[in-house]
Amino acid sequence: MIWIGDVLVSQGEGGVYNERMLGGARVWDPYRSKLSALYFAGTGVELTPGMRVLYLGAANGTTVSHVADYVDVVYAVEFAPRPMQDLLEVCRRRRNIIPIMADAARPEQYAPLVEAVDLLYQDVAQPDQAAIVLRNCAFLKHGGTVILMLKTRSVDVRKEPAEVFHDTIDSLISAGLIVKELTWLSPFHADHAAIVCIKPEV
Repeated sequence: MIWIGDVLVSQGEGGVYNERMLGGARVWDPYRSKLSALYFAGTGVELTPGMRVLYLGAANGTTVSHVADYVDVVYAVEFAPRPMQDLLEVCRRRRNIIPIMADAARPEQYAPLVEAVDLLYQDVAQPDQAAIVLRNCAFLKHGGTVILMLKTRSVDVRKEPAEVFHDTIDSLISAGLIVKELTWLSPFHADHAAIVCIKPEV
């Protein structure tokens, strides 16, 4: 990852969402991006030029644009029409983003479009977040990494965030994933946690 002092940045064309520039690079604001927050609150995953990423819940492309500055290809899945319009504009300026309008809970819809990936990133506000990750692990290489941005209030508002967090971790471990990092994203994002896992080697 690229840091200028204590500021996380990415090298790419600016002006995607009126982000600040610093030393010719784009400031990656942890209050605007949960992935950026993970690098500040925890460790995260080193993004490298040869990586292929499947990004579930691309929204309007804020975080996607920063990821694309680092990696080879981003398959960006988004279901809602309005954010997709913004995402398409981001894709016009970054040709290594492949926009896919589909439901992340139904990976069979986009299976013909996605090659094997090194990183599976999910930021989807749905109750079955763990199940969605596990369905999409079919695209992830053995030894590849999963980053699940858990929105605990989207899973079950009746449960405490910590309970949702532990239930989700148990689901991922039961499915065979190896948990590498568990990080709450406060103070950047309340009631959000990042779960980083590895898909075991064969």
